[in-house]
Amino acid sequence: MSEETSKPLNFIERIVKEDVESGKITNVRTRFPPEPNGYLHIGHAKSIWLNFGLAQKFGGKCNLRMDDTNPEKEDEEYVESIKADVQWLGYQWDGDVHYASDYFDQLYDWAVYLIKAGKAFVCDLTADEMRAYRGTLTETGKESPFRTRSIEENLELFTQMRDGAFPDGSRTLRVKIDMASSNINLRDPVIYRIKRATHHQTGDKWCIYPSYDYAHGQSDAIEGISHSVCTLEFEVHRPLYDWFIDNIPVPAQPHQYEFSRLNINYTVTSKRKLKQLVDEKHVDGWNDPRMPTVSGLRRRGFTPKAINDFCEMAGVTKVEGVVDLGMLEFAIREDLNNISPRAMCVLRPLKVTLTNYPEDQVEIMTAHVHPQNEAMGTREMPFCREILIDQDDFREEANKQYKRLVLGKRVRLRNSYVIEADEAVKDADGNIIEIRARVIEDTVGKDPADGVKAKGVIHWVSARNNVDCEVRLYDRLFSDPAPDAGGKNFLEFMNPHSLEILNGCKGEIGLVQATLEDRYQFEREGYFVLDSKYSAADKLVFNRVIGLRDTWEKK
Repeated sequence: MSEETSKPLNFIERIVKEDVESGKITNVRTRFPPEPNGYLHIGHAKSIWLNFGLAQKFGGKCNLRMDDTNPEKEDEEYVESIKADVQWLGYQWDGDVHYASDYFDQLYDWAVYLIKAGKAFVCDLTADEMRAYRGTLTETGKESPFRTRSIEENLELFTQMRDGAFPDGSRTLRVKIDMASSNINLRDPVIYRIKRATHHQTGDKWCIYPSYDYAHGQSDAIEGISHSVCTLEFEVHRPLYDWFIDNIPVPAQPHQYEFSRLNINYTVTSKRKLKQLVDEKHVDGWNDPRMPTVSGLRRRGFTPKAINDFCEMAGVTKVEGVVDLGMLEFAIREDLNNISPRAMCVLRPLKVTLTNYPEDQVEIMTAHVHPQNEAMGTREMPFCREILIDQDDFREEANKQYKRLVLGKRVRLRNSYVIEADEAVKDADGNIIEIRARVIEDTVGKDPADGVKAKGVIHWVSARNNVDCEVRLYDRLFSDPAPDAGGKNFLEFMNPHSLEILNGCKGEIGLVQATLEDRYQFEREGYFVLDSKYSAADKLVFNRVIGLRDTWEKK
């Protein structure tokens, strides 16, 4: 989050500022509380940016807490990925990583406290029966027939639940609030279920697990959280959050604040759907560069700065809306344009023989590493009789709008000579396999002396001195702006052109020094990064981060 005081505060920042200035809050403490049941996505990145940013802005601290109350869907792999993503985005939590499971003993004791206060009871209703008793938005619920059990019986039954005396799902612990409440979340909600599942932190110690609604607010209180910030769908849960805080002897009084979640077009962010994409192998894992996960964006070549800038541009409000994916793409273009060294890479090579250039001569051409940043220095590129250009940069005939190489016409090679094409050599099937052309002498950095100028500028590499590489052209995973809206099957809207793999690409020789997360602008092609999964010492694989221009705007 930006620390510039000149920028207007969002509504949550204003709340925190007022709390600090009034003395209501002396120590700002926030938390980022993901459930470790999948990899973090771009929506989580906004929550990370907001929670850690609030702590930074107001001299406070932010906790990282795993909301690990559902062991059947959670895994240590997800825990480690979450920690790595938070740190890669540029944030560090205060102290050790916290877990809701750290507080299972205390939560159990507080559940006993509620039973002794006559505010909780063990219920034998099945899930279907409980749903029927709960009522609807227009009909009040009915009280469970087990609501009147004595405190002594409830204590005994809850102890037996903890000790494994009953089958999974056969009994629950519920709190007594109001079955006639207009807020369905207050209709005697369940706070413990029987579930025999090995937990990634506590092993087999527990066979009962607390609900999210019960564990969350109390975990906030234990950690002394001053501002519990969550997305807008939890607004209807806030009365329940407050009820637990008011009815349990917690050590602090946190308050919940809600903001609208980050919805982006051409994207799905449901963890269930993202997991389906992974499990059914529609994508290459959670960190597939087309995925909206933080690890996917990282492998794609996005930078922490671009993601954080995007979160700031998207803003913090209480109004639900959809953000254009183009805004995220704009953020990464802006960042990479400023920091990326330039290089030339021919994706679909076509040989050009310069017939009037000496066969044994090699010239070293120089170019700026970055045209707007001379401090980044220069790079050297060998030039010889045989060069490679992109197949799309040549036509035998073309109209005036085509500003590349045409038979009988001239074009400038980037940072090198002007050349003129004389002949197209074809194979037996009529495919062009070579261009014969001539160098126009004394045109490095100069126009031709005869006054006949080049029509355009194209990139090239030496056919003798280059780097062989694989290039992966990534694009949006979905072709529909709302692939899962209105009950649609999102799988039917996967973009068939979201990945194109090109082998035999040729890059300028300096790319041999590329290392992981080095990002380049391949001139005239886009921004690229060395792939962290498939690159090896003997194989360079570059991912396209983003093209130079937004090609989806017209679509």
